[in-house]
Amino acid sequence: MKVLETIAIALLSFAFGSAYAQAPSDPQIAGIVVTANQIDIDAGKLAVANTKNKEVSKFAQQMITDHTAVNNQAAALVKKLNVKPEESDTSRSLMSGAKDNMTKLHGLKGDEFDRAYIDHEVVYHQQVLDAIDKVLIPNSKNAELKDLITKVRPAIAAHLDHAKMVQSSLKK
Repeated sequence: MKVLETIAIALLSFAFGSAYAQAPSDPQIAGIVVTANQIDIDAGKLAVANTKNKEVSKFAQQMITDHTAVNNQAAALVKKLNVKPEESDTSRSLMSGAKDNMTKLHGLKGDEFDRAYIDHEVVYHQQVLDAIDKVLIPNSKNAELKDLITKVRPAIAAHLDHAKMVQSSLKK
């Protein structure tokens, strides 16, 4: 649960901030978007390679496909806008949490792997939705960046619902 807590703290502390926290800039928001998508692509690839469960495999492949498409759209947009995605405390914290999660997943097999992967996906997609609603959309200054994030939001919500469905089908 430490990995999930790290991600939750990173996203929620950034979302709610403190009196000292600054809103992210558009280049930082672009960096957060790219990082969050890459994390799900990498986890999806690991799941496809390790699961024998058809539903987990199907979900993981969908994560690879959808999040790669979003990153391609983000890359095209930042090129068009001549903006370079920037690292931030949030993107670095997300990467740190992702490394911890991948290390944990590498040590698991079978049903235990499937449950850990899907449980993480449920929590992760909820946190990404919270970040979209509370940080990314409200702080995006560029209309095209805000539009991209807004258009992606329903897919993230659908991923959360799909992950919950797969989660409920796995043996406890």
